[in-house]
Amino acid sequence: MPHDVVTANKKARSTQHPMPASIAIILPTLNEERVLPRTLLYLRQFRFTEVIIVDGGSHDQTVSIARSQLSGISQQPAHVIESDRGRAAQMNAGAQAVQSDVLLFLHADTHLPSEAKHEIERVMDDPKYVGGRFDVQFEDDRGWAWVISHMMNWRSRWSGIATGDQALFVRRSVFHDLDGFADVPLMEDVEFTQRLKRVGAVAALRPKVTTSFRRWEQQGVLRTILQMWLLRLLYWVGVNPQTLHRLYAPIR
Repeated sequence: MPHDVVTANKKARSTQHPMPASIAIILPTLNEERVLPRTLLYLRQFRFTEVIIVDGGSHDQTVSIARSQLSGISQQPAHVIESDRGRAAQMNAGAQAVQSDVLLFLHADTHLPSEAKHEIERVMDDPKYVGGRFDVQFEDDRGWAWVISHMMNWRSRWSGIATGDQALFVRRSVFHDLDGFADVPLMEDVEFTQRLKRVGAVAALRPKVTTSFRRWEQQGVLRTILQMWLLRLLYWVGVNPQTLHRLYAPIR
């Protein structure tokens, strides 16, 4: 082949946009039969590379619902695995079971914004970013719900710390370099993002995930605000997450 043709081909390849990052959804569940069907239905529009549900021992219909609705939800066959109970353990197990470039950890009661896949691909195209998260809003984002979601977004943007409600995503290689989530029953997301932001930039994306207001509704808004503040204060002063977990009742 003539030298000038070879050179032109090389230049053409060098200017091509790189392939978008492959993305795996990792969704931990525990007795989520009420909210999981709607979340899985919503995920169908995205066609992420991989979707894996990691169940922590549900005793309702969560697993059967997941298995019946996973067909065609991702580019590769989606599946359900079981692990030890605990969100950190479940998410770590899911991360070990996928091969995609990017891991996106999603709660069963949380829906991504329509532009989520494009936004993650855009961020991950920039090597300075090791991960990111979205802003959050509640399903009926008025009154107290509006105030709380805006406080959460402001606090996260100011501190660089993300919570699981914000659909945290991270490069798989970085996640494994950091040894994943700490084996703690509470604050695993806060602890992980503290470490994550030390190794690179974490994108704070403006598009909003939509999540359930069920904890606030069931426990009462003021009581839940005070509980969250107390838990975070105790965590920052060094109280063991095992102790904090006893103050944090599960909500389904």
